Amino acid sequence: MTYITKQKTEKGFIALMSAIIISAILLLVVSASNFSGFYGRSNVLESELKEQSVALAEACATTALIKMASDKLYNPVNEIQNVGIGNCTIKNISTVGNRKIITVESDYKNALTKINIKVDPINAQVESWEEVAVSD
Repeated sequence: MTYITKQKTEKGFIALMSAIIISAILLLVVSASNFSGFYGRSNVLESELKEQSVALAEACATTALIKMASDKLYNPVNEIQNVGIGNCTIKNISTVGNRKIITVESDYKNALTKINIKVDPINAQVESWEEVAVSD
């Protein structure tokens, strides 16, 4: 009779250990999926803020192009432009060879964007428009 009691005790131990291991695995899976959802939401927010920052910088660039086309001597230095959702800055207009480079920056809730536009000053034609890395 002792043999039968020992065998029942071992079956209960195996069932208990299996339940603990399965519960731990399920807890890890649920925790991992929660963290991925949390970080995914953060990535979407950062993407939205960057889109707003790019839109601000493009608004400044367009403003600078219009002002430069109407006034050939237009030369701003850190000129702040108010746009509906925030501000952007026309940093400067530099001359490289026979081309002008317009530099604009925007900062929308710490999402930074810097754009350089190469322009032919004679006919105000845009030759290149590129986003560049923002240096601190």
